[in-house]
Amino acid sequence: MAVSVKFRLVLWLVLLGPGAAGRAAGQVLRRAIPDKLVVLTFDDAAVSHATYVAPLLKKYGFGGTFFVCEFREPPFADKTKYMTWAQIQGLHRLGFEVASHTLTHQHVNKLSRPQLGAELDSIEARCRTWGIPRPTTFAYPGYDTHPTAAALLPERGYLFARAGGGRAYDPATDHPMLLPSFSIAGTDTAKVFDAVRQAHDGRIVILTVHGVPDVAHDWVTTPPALFEQYLGYLRAHRYKVIALRDLARYVNVPEALRTLPPHYENLK
Repeated sequence: MAVSVKFRLVLWLVLLGPGAAGRAAGQVLRRAIPDKLVVLTFDDAAVSHATYVAPLLKKYGFGGTFFVCEFREPPFADKTKYMTWAQIQGLHRLGFEVASHTLTHQHVNKLSRPQLGAELDSIEARCRTWGIPRPTTFAYPGYDTHPTAAALLPERGYLFARAGGGRAYDPATDHPMLLPSFSIAGTDTAKVFDAVRQAHDGRIVILTVHGVPDVAHDWVTTPPALFEQYLGYLRAHRYKVIALRDLARYVNVPEALRTLPPHYENLK
């Protein structure tokens, strides 16, 4: 009979004795995780990130991470759908994090190690050309994870990699290369508010956003009015909203990489 991950973790803590859970959490945390900590992430280099999202985030005083790539279909050259690199550079100049989503939105479970390395190289080279810092965080295209990526990314200096899964991130148990997140696409506001309210007791809520709106991929669009409603809720209820890179203030990444086993289930 297969043994659940949760059961194995509980058994491990029991064998280690009283206080093991607190010691394990303390090893991977630089400081206590405050309640109401939210990370905003934006995928796919949608043009609305530059024209609508970034100005709105500045208005609310929120941080954010923009995971950029160059789609083949619809082609990245269509600037009615995707940002220019000058606009991406503008996000950096506004203080936002620009991060990697591979060059061509390739699912990592379909790439060899050299192929993934080439995709990372290409985005890093674009950033270097435009005076943008080398990315230190990554988002898995299509939420598809793979051990090859989880091993290669930290070797190249990446601190965190975000997937999906629809659950909160627990730094005491979740591997830094396999962070879960919630998608806010669509019009189900109750789902979004329920997700945000899970940011307590050491758990961090990471939100995945695509275009606002997303004219290239309308099945993951977020209506602008709802997006601003979400931001208003976060501000009114005094949530702290940061970029993914800022998690390094709270998480001892080298220790987490060393001690936390990677689990690939429940991340899609």
